[in-house]
Amino acid sequence: MKKIFFLLLIVSFSGIAQSVNDYKYVIIPTRYDFQNQENQFKLNTLTKANLTKLGYTAFYETTIPAELAGDKCDKLFIDVIKVSSTFKVKLKIVFKDCWNKVIYTSEIGKGQDKEYATGYPQALEDAFKSVATLNYAYNGNTKFGSPSQSTVKPATITEVSQPIAVSTTVNPNQLFAQPIANGFQLVDNTPKIVLKLTRTSQADYFMATSDNKQGVVYLKNNEWLFDYYKDDQLISEKLSIKF
Repeated sequence: MKKIFFLLLIVSFSGIAQSVNDYKYVIIPTRYDFQNQENQFKLNTLTKANLTKLGYTAFYETTIPAELAGDKCDKLFIDVIKVSSTFKVKLKIVFKDCWNKVIYTSEIGKGQDKEYATGYPQALEDAFKSVATLNYAYNGNTKFGSPSQSTVKPATITEVSQPIAVSTTVNPNQLFAQPIANGFQLVDNTPKIVLKLTRTSQADYFMATSDNKQGVVYLKNNEWLFDYYKDDQLISEKLSIKF
């Protein structure tokens, strides 16, 4: 009986296992944690080139089309991590979902050169060899990603005697939360990064930074507030955030 129970348990968990094929888009950061500046050693552009070659639809986190910015859970978020090593440059690639759950980790890629300018690109290319073995093809999964066209039912057309008023108002202040390492970045409709939020021990309380402001973002009475100081005065600003 115990063997049967554990077998059923394994089957149950495997039935909801996620794979890269469940996601339509991949989001690339402009700077990985070990980089001192954006696209250092051209690793981020190299990441996009490799993803595109393997059939992924990839965007940099700063250039996500506005029509895709609102739905975060049809996207994978790629990260490249430096692996500690004495003699060789080593990197590994990690895919995460919108809840920061690891979906896939590549084999460790190794650079033949000790010089970072050549060693890092070599290591990244080597790590992508194992990503290539996944043979990525988006499967239109509606559980983790966006619905495929085949699953969208056409609306029923009903004749009406009076025209129906449809609101086309777009909130110009709407912000969209995109997962990043340790939190979220808030982008507007442009899309432009407005704020970066860093998680704290409280679920609805974040440290917040922008180009010229530092403060906290928190949920109070079902409203998101951004508190910061300006000229020694406490400012509390309401935010419209779509997670």
